[in-house]
Amino acid sequence: MGKKKKGRNVKNNVQANTEEPEELKRAPHSFVIHRGNVGSFVIELTRDFRKVMEPFTASSLKSRKNNAIKDFVSVAGLLHVSHLCIFTSTDLGMYLKIARLPQGPTLTFWIHNYSLSRDVISSMKKQFVFEKLYQNAPLVVLNSLSGEGLHMKLMASMFQNMFPTINITKVKLSSIRRCVLLNYNASSKLIDFRHYAIKAVPVGLSKGVKKLVQSKVPNLGRFEDISDFITKSGQLSESEAEDDPESHVTLPQKLPSRGNLASTQSALRLVELGPRLTLQLMKIEEGLLNGEVLFHEIMEKTDEERLLIQKKREEKRKLKEKRRKIQEENTRKKAQKKEELKQKAMKGTQKRSENELEMQKALSEVQQEARSDEDDDAEWYRQEVGQNPEKDLFDDVPGSHNKRKLSSVGLVHKRKKVEDGLKYRTKTKSNSRIQNKFGKTKLKFPREGGVQKNQFHKRKVFGSKISVKNKKH
Repeated sequence: MGKKKKGRNVKNNVQANTEEPEELKRAPHSFVIHRGNVGSFVIELTRDFRKVMEPFTASSLKSRKNNAIKDFVSVAGLLHVSHLCIFTSTDLGMYLKIARLPQGPTLTFWIHNYSLSRDVISSMKKQFVFEKLYQNAPLVVLNSLSGEGLHMKLMASMFQNMFPTINITKVKLSSIRRCVLLNYNASSKLIDFRHYAIKAVPVGLSKGVKKLVQSKVPNLGRFEDISDFITKSGQLSESEAEDDPESHVTLPQKLPSRGNLASTQSALRLVELGPRLTLQLMKIEEGLLNGEVLFHEIMEKTDEERLLIQKKREEKRKLKEKRRKIQEENTRKKAQKKEELKQKAMKGTQKRSENELEMQKALSEVQQEARSDEDDDAEWYRQEVGQNPEKDLFDDVPGSHNKRKLSSVGLVHKRKKVEDGLKYRTKTKSNSRIQNKFGKTKLKFPREGGVQKNQFHKRKVFGSKISVKNKKH
């Protein structure tokens, strides 16, 4: 056979570098899951929230009912996961819990209302959705979240740390394609969560020129010259005249979209991607889904009640620690006992092998003594009778020319043969009477003089088998 040729892909294959840069490792990663019995809409909302957190989230994460929170915590360190978002549903409403891994704190939000991404996108006349939007993390915009109170500062810090930080001196405008807006209403204490795509449109161009710049083929069938198409609607389009001047910016860098060059003015527009969420902060816990309650929107406890709760929590912790130590001690004792039994079994096996060797040695000595003490019956017959015995006369007698060797195997077989013969005789005697299918009893062996008629009975005479015809008595 000829030598197998390598393909082009195999020949030019280059091993990819699987090591992640340090900046990606330090970026906050997240798990977004749902717990409990939730409906199909909550499951879809979980998938939409994962799209918001991309690319630093587990997009294809599959959680089962028997998975506990400690299962996610155990793998969080290996995957550099820093935040855990949990959607739950009860009879009272829906909740979103955001926890900092691995030790907390945990913020619980009540979801007043929400809209899925597919509902938001379907309501738009011109949809602006493509996969490249989700290749980079979104920009976070916090509005009115700098209020008084530790819970406000903690909430703002939690939202900021869920997304990677931006270095203004090194950032590329082409990587900022999305933004997340969190608007806090101080009067209603509600947070509006919105997710947008950022779109840049060149400013100062007429509608016709803008179509040419953006590589859109215009319809020139109604015009005699290209100049008529360019100058038909003046310098600016109607939609461009309605834009807010505050949205006009001078671009320091070139954007990948057509017409947005460096040092030119462009208008920034936001296209909503969804989902929409209206949240209210209900509770802040010190630990991971448990621990001391630092803030609660509805319930307020006195200092005595807090001390009592803290005391109960401390007693529960001590009891848990005590049970853990007892369990570790029991596990150690079981392992020690198992090792002792193993050593004992090994000693028993060694002793058993020694006993077997001693038994074999004793059996060989007995066999040698039996061979020395045997009488040669065939030689005695020659001396007494004066002729050689018949061929089958001494088949089963030790000492003949066809005698069996006296060994441990022979002794066992001989003893088993005797026991089987006794069993057969006992069985034949006990089953001498049987019952036929008509219910009548009859003899298994009809007796006529003790033996069935025309039956031959074999008897053994001097080691030979002779057939004798039985007669009636």
